[in-house]
Amino acid sequence: MDMMASSQPQKLSMQLLDGVSRRNIVTDQFPFVIGRSPECNLMLPHPYISRSHAKITREEEFFVLEDLHSSHGTFVNGEPVTRCNLRPKDVIQFGSLRGPQLRFESEGRQDSTNLTILAQMQGINARESDLEKLRWFLQAARDLNSAGRVDRVLASLLESTLKLAKVERGYVFLSNADGLLELALGMDAAGNVLKDASTLSQTVMRQAIEGADQFLVTDTLSAEGYVPESILAHNIHKIICIPLRQLRETRRGERAEDWASRVFGVLYLESRFQPEAVSDVDHELMRTIAREAAALVDNAQLAAIEDQARQHREELQIAARIQQGLMAVQIPAFPFADVQAHSVACSAVGGDFFDVVAGDSMLNVALVDVSGKGISAAILAATLQGMLYVQLQTEQSLEVIAASTNRYLCKKDVGKYATMLLLRLHEDGLLEYINCGHIQPRICTGSEVVRLETANLPVGLFEEAEYKAGVTRLENGWRVVLVSDGFTEAENSQGEFFGEERLDSAVECPDLQRILMQMTGYCEGQPANDDCTIVQVAFSGRG
Repeated sequence: MDMMASSQPQKLSMQLLDGVSRRNIVTDQFPFVIGRSPECNLMLPHPYISRSHAKITREEEFFVLEDLHSSHGTFVNGEPVTRCNLRPKDVIQFGSLRGPQLRFESEGRQDSTNLTILAQMQGINARESDLEKLRWFLQAARDLNSAGRVDRVLASLLESTLKLAKVERGYVFLSNADGLLELALGMDAAGNVLKDASTLSQTVMRQAIEGADQFLVTDTLSAEGYVPESILAHNIHKIICIPLRQLRETRRGERAEDWASRVFGVLYLESRFQPEAVSDVDHELMRTIAREAAALVDNAQLAAIEDQARQHREELQIAARIQQGLMAVQIPAFPFADVQAHSVACSAVGGDFFDVVAGDSMLNVALVDVSGKGISAAILAATLQGMLYVQLQTEQSLEVIAASTNRYLCKKDVGKYATMLLLRLHEDGLLEYINCGHIQPRICTGSEVVRLETANLPVGLFEEAEYKAGVTRLENGWRVVLVSDGFTEAENSQGEFFGEERLDSAVECPDLQRILMQMTGYCEGQPANDDCTIVQVAFSGRG
């Protein structure tokens, strides 16, 4: 029958299996909402799970699961459901049969390890102290599951294990990015935070990590065999050191080093007091609470990483909007020339930019490519755009502009350089240009494509660099085409560049969109590896 228990349970008990991690969930808050949103009671950050995917409510003697019009459905024991009463051992999945599982349990049901503990305690000779430890364990499990953040989980873990083991001090170490153990939290029995872990035995921790389960010394001063000198020197009587491992099934033939590599932290407890006898129940409780804590810390770390990634995405979107606003170019109308341009960033923000600045009977064009990609390149690009705009508007010579920009980058020592191309076209067709390490500009006469060869070093490399401008003259109908190296270095599926020769052929066409189509067609849908910018100036004369 569907009735769960005659006692009408007040609390919902479930076990979450998400990848290699496990987590026990006990709650009396209803409705209990599951979804991708942080506001849900249980957040599952998977793309196939809706923001508010499903909920569980308590109705008389039943717990009822209801799908909240999710995009990809809710399943119980592999079957899609919209609403159903839950029975013990039901397996609930959200959005995908390969996704996380919630295993529904009747109130009071624990996992197999907890059942083992209960079995050890339920005999007629069970001691009152053992029953007290059971109550402690259940409370510790609730505290851990409600802790949430990594720091709170660690604090709950230390508070609980210090009480159970009756030791003076406890420490939790977690692996850093290099795989080395670093102190995450230390605490004494009075709840004071401990920051110095220099006296702890590295030998004990290493043996715990390399062992199959835990390293336990009940009385170091009377122990047989080797005892590390650091333990003897500080008169330590009792040590419990438990590795925190990522949970996954043990594979057949797994080597010891594979087992050790799954450790992402260590729980280390010690005391100078004469130790009490450590019972099998104590051992089982310690292992169980450490295993639960390991899963919760692992989950909390993953949640923190996801939160940081989300914040980074949001900041990147804001940066992209700011950059787009700063670099939005309103191309002026010129009576003697027509200017067209197109720029595409390969990421949310880029290091390429162009600008068109009107002067007295002249037009100025800047095309700049900052080394690198991402936010750092975008910040420098925005700075350079402001510098160049002011200098071009005041009609300083191109050589002075290049030299001052180079000095600025070298003096600031920002660790980046930029290639830069500046053009100044007068209404009589006189064209001044300065090329600082950039792709050579092309002049298209209608019968041939000519590369402008005068070139200089990029700006930002050598403070003593000198810059020289080139001069030529355009006839009516001639065009000047400028591109960034993202154009010539665009790759096809075989990894071959679009190249300089194909650029010469492409710019023979006066239609900017058709030039772009030739490049994108050559790439055959391959993603861009660099920002790509093209500017075309068509000289028409004084009319």
